[in-house]
Amino acid sequence: MEPIEGMVLKCVLSVFQMYHILQSRRHRPSVWTFNRASEWWGVIVPGFTNTQWLENFRMSEETFIYLCNKLRPKRVAIALWKLATGSEYRSVGHLFGASISTVCRCVQEFCAAAETLLIPEQIRFPDQERFKEMAAYIENRWGLPQCIGAIDGSHIPIIAPQDYHCDYFNRKGWHSIILQGVVDGKGLFWNVFTGLPGSLHDARVLRLSTLWEVASRGNHIPASTKNIAGVNVGYYILGDSAYPLQNWLLKPFIDTGRLTAEQRFYNMKISRARVVVENAFGRLKGRWRCLMKRNDCAVHLVKSMVLTCCALHNLCESHGEAYESAWDPPSAAEPVLGLAQPVEEEGRDVREALMQNIRIRRPDKNARAAFSNVSTLGPGFKKHRFHSPKTPDSVWTKRRSTEPCTSPVGEKKSICGDGFAIRPLSL
Repeated sequence: MEPIEGMVLKCVLSVFQMYHILQSRRHRPSVWTFNRASEWWGVIVPGFTNTQWLENFRMSEETFIYLCNKLRPKRVAIALWKLATGSEYRSVGHLFGASISTVCRCVQEFCAAAETLLIPEQIRFPDQERFKEMAAYIENRWGLPQCIGAIDGSHIPIIAPQDYHCDYFNRKGWHSIILQGVVDGKGLFWNVFTGLPGSLHDARVLRLSTLWEVASRGNHIPASTKNIAGVNVGYYILGDSAYPLQNWLLKPFIDTGRLTAEQRFYNMKISRARVVVENAFGRLKGRWRCLMKRNDCAVHLVKSMVLTCCALHNLCESHGEAYESAWDPPSAAEPVLGLAQPVEEEGRDVREALMQNIRIRRPDKNARAAFSNVSTLGPGFKKHRFHSPKTPDSVWTKRRSTEPCTSPVGEKKSICGDGFAIRPLSL
């Protein structure tokens, strides 16, 4: 009986051992991996020249290292490549030897980290001292006192979301979310707001943004006024005719064909200064081309990517990173869609005072010569000499332009307004 009992005992022990092995395997998940080559990142990239760094990552190696001090280098590189090129996740993964899920996770984590660390540092609401510097810069460059920037909107392409997809269908015929941005005289964003459906009008987006709340209540914009033509004028930003006229937001006079010479000259000055925000959007999309292509991510992630790109734009511009003209997005003129505004608008007195100030501060002879140069006025402007004994100088007239009036960067509204070529009268 002893041999039989020994065999039974061995069988029991074997069963328990097999059970233990199966249980341990059940709690230990198996993961299938595919070996990917990462020689491109590990071998080729370290030998990049300054030009290659700029072409591939949209920034120099020094700025890249600055970002890596906050995040892991390879994850930064993967995210920057995706944002700069808009390439598919599969293509990015092949370059860096990573899976699609890894690339997607790197982009999400990078944008989340940027919202925590980079965006608060690069896109900040200015303090009183900064407002003074911004106003002084714009007045010195464009002759507009108390101006602290310009506002505009831009559409970011997306795939139609499952919920309320009709709300995201814009007037151009595709789905998008709207990016509203305010820049200073150097084209740096100091206020951004994004995520609303593309079907909304610019004026509606403004009223739903945090900028409207803080500016209307005067909580963050200092009440620093300056007497201009007998009116106490505070700080203001410039917008196109789609925006409502406010004490802190000035826009051009609507051209009904009966504008005075002063009003046309005012519109021209405002349009020339507003080009800075159009250029900023053009450089933003040119450098970070993921904003130009239809993004297949969820809307909340697209919003995070847009905010991250705005912060990276400020980082690159403030670090003096070069911008290649080949990055410019294709030109595409867009009409300015006006919205019915109330009969009594705020800001009328401020706009009239600024118009009088612009009229009084006439440029000298040298500035007049520069002003008469067609190239300084942008596309769509033409000069015609009006022969009259009473008007020996050239007179700028207004007639329908036969050329398309596109902005320099092809982003949003034309600087010429409603399709007419604006020509100021002789100074």
